[in-house]
Formats: sequence, structure tokens, C-alpha cells
Amino acid sequence: MRILIADDHELLRDVLRSYLEAEGGFAVDTVADLPAALVNIAEAVPPYDLVVLDYGMPGMDGYDGLDRALAASFGRPVALMSGLAPPGVAERVLASAAAGYLPKTLPARSLVNAIRFMAAGETYMPIDLHRPSQAPVEQASGLSPRERQVLAGLCAGHANKEIARDLDLREPTIKLHVKLICRKLGAKNRTHAAMIARERALC
Repeated sequence: MRILIADDHELLRDVLRSYLEAEGGFAVDTVADLPAALVNIAEAVPPYDLVVLDYGMPGMDGYDGLDRALAASFGRPVALMSGLAPPGVAERVLASAAAGYLPKTLPARSLVNAIRFMAAGETYMPIDLHRPSQAPVEQASGLSPRERQVLAGLCAGHANKEIARDLDLREPTIKLHVKLICRKLGAKNRTHAAMIARERALC
């Protein structure tokens, strides 16, 4: 996966790149501001699988920088990152069709998983930023449409590999969905999640 990290803190850029490259399967470029990020996006061949932008770095001007990067990426995933969640970030990021939002406070392992998740074409948002009002389909259960599809597979007793094949997704992506589903439903494991789903008529 080819990733661009745009952040004005050199230490953070280096740490993120080190973590990702140590995981294997990542080629990481870094820049310090939005103008440099836009140049890299335009010149990248092949295009980046994911661009991660710091909300407060030079040139961003709030969400305007996110919108510019999304336009420059022609549909490729772009995510926002910040030390503190800006007010309304969940609604704004989801409305813009960005790949998601990364708090800088995430543990390294969670950060790597979230980046893999978004680079695979999925949307990542921390659990504590989800609100029932974000989307009508989430009001009843807190589950996104994709998570409900994965949950249906769990209820049917399918393994992650089978669910991945049915939904045309990668197996690690399904594993992340299952983890989020368990957290949202308060389930101990996938079997418990399926039991809860049946009790609540979610599948």
C-alpha cells in the first residue's frame, strides 16, 4: 500500500512512517503542509492508496484543505488526522465522503489497523465520535450499512473468509468490522454478537 502522511510535526511523521514500514506492505511518503501534499497527490504514479492530512498543518484552513485534497485525489481515499477532535468532525468528514478521522491519541496498533482499513476502501471513525444522528441507518443499532452486511454473515455462521468473499473485501477488513461490531453491540466475541443481533432482530 502506498500512503502519504502530511503533518507539520517532523517527529510524528517519522514515527508514523517507521511504524507503518515496520509492519510491512507499506510504502510511505511524508510532507509538512497541504501545498506539498497536493503536489505529491498530483504527481504520484501509481496514485496513493490513502492520503492522511493533519487538520492543523499549514495550508489546511480547516476543512477547506480536506475538500481540496479530495478533489485532487479523484476518488482515492483521503483521511483527516488531529490531536484534538474538531467540533462536528464526524458529521463533516462523513458528509465529505472522506475515508475517516484519525485521532493522534490512537495506540500504534490501532492506528496501523485504521490506515489499512481506510486504504482498503472502508471508512474509519472512532467509536466515541459516533452519534445516532449521523445517519438514519445507524439509529437503531449504531451499525453502519457495511457492518450490518458483515453481521448478517456472522448470524449465518459464516467464517471471515466466506464473508470477505461474499462482500468482495479482504479478510483483514472483515476482521476489523467484526471487532467494531462486537464493541458497538457490547459482545464478547463473534458468536455473542450474533446472539445479540438475533435478540434485537438485527438479522
